[in-house]
Amino acid sequence: MLKTMKNALAVKEIRNKILFTLGVLIVFRLGTYITVPGINAQALSSVASSGLISILNTFSGGGLTNYSILAMGVSPYITAQIVVQLLQMDIVPRFVEWSKQGEVGRRKLNQVTRYLTIVLAFVQSIGITAGFNALSSLNLVTNPGIKTYISIGIILTGGTMFTTWLGDMITERGLGNGISMIIMAGILARIPTGIYQIYTEQFGSASQIWQPILYVVILILVILIIVTFVTYVQQANYKIPIQYTRRLAGASENSYLPLKVNVAGVIPVIFASSFIATPQTILLAFTANHSEDTWYQVMTNIFSTSTVAGMTLYTVLIVLFTFFYAFVQVNPEKLSENLQKQGSYIPSVWPGLETQKYVSRLLIRLSSVGSLFLGLVSLIPLVASAVWGLDESIGLGGTSLLIVVGVTLETMRQLEGMMMKREYVGFIRE
Repeated sequence: MLKTMKNALAVKEIRNKILFTLGVLIVFRLGTYITVPGINAQALSSVASSGLISILNTFSGGGLTNYSILAMGVSPYITAQIVVQLLQMDIVPRFVEWSKQGEVGRRKLNQVTRYLTIVLAFVQSIGITAGFNALSSLNLVTNPGIKTYISIGIILTGGTMFTTWLGDMITERGLGNGISMIIMAGILARIPTGIYQIYTEQFGSASQIWQPILYVVILILVILIIVTFVTYVQQANYKIPIQYTRRLAGASENSYLPLKVNVAGVIPVIFASSFIATPQTILLAFTANHSEDTWYQVMTNIFSTSTVAGMTLYTVLIVLFTFFYAFVQVNPEKLSENLQKQGSYIPSVWPGLETQKYVSRLLIRLSSVGSLFLGLVSLIPLVASAVWGLDESIGLGGTSLLIVVGVTLETMRQLEGMMMKREYVGFIRE
C-alpha cells in the first residue's frame, strides 16, 4: 500500500486528485466545529455516548457532538438512497424504467434522491433537535419555539446537502467514493477520542503502570488480527470460468469472471446503521409526552443497538441489505446478456435464462457468506459492549472498522487502476 501511494504521488494528475480529496475533507472537518446558532452544544455532553449520537456521529464525523451545521452528515442521503433503490424493485414503474436508461436514467434517479434527502434531512433535524431539547436533563435550544426549530432545520438541511455536494466533488474530481470517504474521515478523526475514552473508563484509577500497557498491547494485537481477517475476506474472489465461441483479441483459454465473496462490500453496514438511526431520530420527538407509554418503550427497545432486540434487528438488516445490494451490484439478467453479446458462455451452463439462474444461485451462496461475515464483525463488538458495560460508541467499533477497511481497499484498487491505465497509455504513445 505504501509503495502504491509513493508511486501515485509521483504522478502529477493522481497527486492533484489526492490533494483535492484531502482539501475537501479538511473543509468538511472544519464544518463539524461550527455550532448551529441558538444551540447550547455543551448540553449534549451528558448523553454523548448514547446509541443514536454514536451512530449519527459515524455519519457526521463527530459533528453531532458539537451540534454543528453538518450535524446530520450524510445519514439522510443514505436513507434516501435506500428508499429510491427499494422503489426500483417493480414498485414504482417509472423508477424501474429510469433504472434501465443508463446514464440519463441514473441522473433522474439521483435528482429524486436529492429531493427526498432534503425532506428527510429537514424532518430528522427538527425531530432530533426537539427530542434532545425535550429531555429533562438538557437545555439544548436556548430559545425554543416554532421559528427557532424551523431555522435550525433549514440550517442542518443545508449542511446535509453541502456535505453531499462535497462527496460528489470527491467522486468526480478526487479519489474514491466521496460519501464513503467522508464517512471514513469522520471515523478516523474520532479514533484519538475513542482511545482516550477507553483508557479513562478502564484505567482511570489504575495503580500499576503495567496494567494499561498490557491492555493496549493486547488491544492492538486483537485489532490487527481482526483487520487482517476483514481484509482477507474483503479481497477474496470466486472465479467463474468463461469460454468464448470465437477467438477474441486478448482472450485467453483460461478466462474467468471474478466475483467477490462479499459482493456488497461495506454498503449493507452503512445502510443498516442509517436505517436504525432514522426511527431513533423520529422517536426523540415523542420523548417529552410519551416516554412512559408502552409503545414508546417497545419501539425504543427495538431500535436500540444496546438491547438484544436492537442487535437482532441490526444484524437482520445487514443480512437483508447484503442480499439486496449484491443483486444491485451484479444484475444476473444484464450479466447474462453481456456474456451473449461478447460471444462467451459459462462451461456446462446454457446461455440466456440458465446462465441467469446460475449467477443468481451463486450470488445467493456468496451473499450468505458475506452477510455472515458482516453480521459477525458488526455484532461481536456490540455484544462485548453490552456484556462488559462499555460505552455504546465502542460497540459500534466493528461497524467503523468494516467501513474504514472497505473504503481503504476500494481506494487502493482505484489508485492501482489509475497507475495501470497510465502505464498502458504510455506504452501506446511510445
